[in-house]
Amino acid sequence: MDSCSCAGDRDQGETARRLSGVSIRNNDASVRLRSGEAASIPAADGGPEGREGMPREIPDAAAEVRRELVLLPGGSFRMGNDAQDGFPADGEGPSRSVTLDPFRIAPYAVTNAQFAAFVRDTGYVTEAEAFGWSFVFQLLVSEEIGRRVSRVPAGVPWWLVVEGASWRAPEGPDSTIRDRGDHPAVHVSWNDAQAFCSWSGTRLPSEAEWEYAARGGLEGRTYPWGDLLKPDGEHRCNIWQGKFPVKNNAGDGYVGTAPVHAYLPNGYGLYNMAGNVWEWCRDWFAPDYHRQTKEVNPFYAEDTGKKSIRGGSYLCHRSYCNRYRVAARSSNTPDSSMGNAGFRVAADC
Repeated sequence: MDSCSCAGDRDQGETARRLSGVSIRNNDASVRLRSGEAASIPAADGGPEGREGMPREIPDAAAEVRRELVLLPGGSFRMGNDAQDGFPADGEGPSRSVTLDPFRIAPYAVTNAQFAAFVRDTGYVTEAEAFGWSFVFQLLVSEEIGRRVSRVPAGVPWWLVVEGASWRAPEGPDSTIRDRGDHPAVHVSWNDAQAFCSWSGTRLPSEAEWEYAARGGLEGRTYPWGDLLKPDGEHRCNIWQGKFPVKNNAGDGYVGTAPVHAYLPNGYGLYNMAGNVWEWCRDWFAPDYHRQTKEVNPFYAEDTGKKSIRGGSYLCHRSYCNRYRVAARSSNTPDSSMGNAGFRVAADC
């Protein structure tokens, strides 16, 4: 278990869940929203709950997801990391040459607006909604919600088990995504992400595809933009600023999630490939991934009980979790959900 992504297992005989995660129906939501605009949110029973004046029908929201995908040329690159700046158990190295076919990938993580379109079109219920709770970071909940919390995972007390937390209420039942249509959908599991992919005619990227995309054409660099975390003093990603877990001074502009198009894109035109939210990948997670997969279009297909996640999140800090590097890896069970994990989609050419 690691402190930046995992909170703990479900107890009392419930299905094992750790922190990480994302998932939905199509014809009634604003799919692309500018920063600060409102999202049309389906009611929990699938009925309408849109703000007056919001669009009630999107003819083909799923097709719009596919239209936005960016074509990447594929080819060979160095995957992994030989430096000693990661966690040995994560299996970042050794680095090796990997070759990929061309593929397409979303320029940003699936947004609340896109997820709402999926839910409205299908009536899908996420695993967080079905379980009735999800993990929320302690500084993000209201005082009222904080007083109601009775369960805290052992070893990671900054994660709270919040009843009613879900993609539509990220900080608990007194919160909303109404003005966060362009933020990444969170509290979605790997299974939820698969459901969204089925609806949109896409798939999750493999770990190799994700890292190739994150590097943005830069060979051997630490971050999607180079080796300096803040080139010329400029923040390039949404990670923890301050003393974890008690003080986040929001030096990068955000305490929780940021809009999916925040900060500069990498060389491939992809946003937030470091920080903001963890992103699910197709592969099962294995520390010896680099030794167990082939060099051409690698994919780890053996069920290990955990799925790979990449990119780090707004809770990552170099003092305890520097997994916002492009080679960094982590994992979680496929039914896990939490407030700092989402996903982006990909597709074959």
